[in-house]
Amino acid sequence: MERIAIVGCGGSGKSRLARVLGARLGITPVHLDALYYDKDWKPLSQKTFASLQRELVTAPRWIIDGNYASTLPIHVLAVNNG
Repeated sequence: MERIAIVGCGGSGKSRLARVLGARLGITPVHLDALYYDKDWKPLSQKTFASLQRELVTAPRWIIDGNYASTLPIHVLAVNNG
């Protein structure tokens, strides 16, 4: 498996699963909450957030976890087209 998108409700274990899979597959997971908020926990603009994700999914291997419905198509299309 080269590209993995983990989606689910808050507190469902997405980040834990991403860490476990990442360790086993040698892939550093990307946690969308960490990407979405800056160091002061202020959210990025929707355009910037989506742009960062579009960059991420161009990599040949990745694990992304998060439940941001507005950018879900970015991951789903990349998984299906990878």
